[in-house]
Amino acid sequence: MKRENISSGSPWEPIIGYSRAVKVGNHVAISGTTGTGTDGKLVGHGDPEAQTIQALKNLETALIRAGASLKHVVRTRMFVTQIDQWEKIARAHGQVFGEIRPTTTLVEVKRLIDPDMLIEIEADAIISDD
Repeated sequence: MKRENISSGSPWEPIIGYSRAVKVGNHVAISGTTGTGTDGKLVGHGDPEAQTIQALKNLETALIRAGASLKHVVRTRMFVTQIDQWEKIARAHGQVFGEIRPTTTLVEVKRLIDPDMLIEIEADAIISDD
């Protein structure tokens, strides 16, 4: 099957050696995505819900570039630095995926690459004909 690497244009991609998304056949894997805006700056400093919303927007952009959409997402993984904020994060996730209902994981990690980042989200999607 053909492999397609999809870039977000981040300067970190060639340094670290990753792609924002990789599409193989009808499967799309999205790398960990944070709440950074198009200018590369973090959105919602100190606000886990705002960062989750922005991360999900970034995830959707990567899906669209891969020829997929949010409805194709079958799994998300959320890595958070403050598990006690899980309800705000879950509410934002639910606003996007409430009807889609992918499998998901929400775990606390010690920190992310930038200490101001409160969440990072990965996703897998399978493009279907419907």
